[in-house]
Amino acid sequence: MDALELLHTRASAVKLQEPGPGADHLDAIFRSAVRAPDHGRRRPWRFLVIANAHRERFGDVMAELLKADKPDTPPDMLQKEREKALRAPLIIVTVARIKADDKIPEVEQLLSAAAAAQNIMLAAHALGYGAMWKTGDAAYDVRMKRALGLEAGDSIVGFIYIGTPAKGVTVKERPRPSHSEYVSTWQG
Repeated sequence: MDALELLHTRASAVKLQEPGPGADHLDAIFRSAVRAPDHGRRRPWRFLVIANAHRERFGDVMAELLKADKPDTPPDMLQKEREKALRAPLIIVTVARIKADDKIPEVEQLLSAAAAAQNIMLAAHALGYGAMWKTGDAAYDVRMKRALGLEAGDSIVGFIYIGTPAKGVTVKERPRPSHSEYVSTWQG
């Protein structure tokens, strides 16, 4: 697929299954990620791979955080929270490790990590995988960062779930806006 077809056909997956990307494909995905724009070469991105049985522990952490915040959460909702970690064979936690700097604004470093996450999504699509980018309360919770071994100042840009699109489940093409609604020409 050419680059424009890749961009025009990328969509978030609905349901994912095994297999997820193996070592060679993960290498290609991460080589793509670090090609993100990076003003000042700060390299603010970090990537944490959660695979196999480690996804179950990640799900436990998600359920524990929900229970701590909302002690009355019913067991079935805690189980649903736990199962989110199993929605794909592989999760890539994309992180922005911001470096305080008087030259490069923090927002530019955060945007670089977001661009790296988008490159992950595009590379996964190019390799035939489906992907979905999730955040939710857990992405902004200091306890989640601690559980993942991240630094307090790190920002979780997203949890990117990657796997093979489930057979028989197609992504419904949602109406996309016309780009012309968002483009104008500055007249000075």
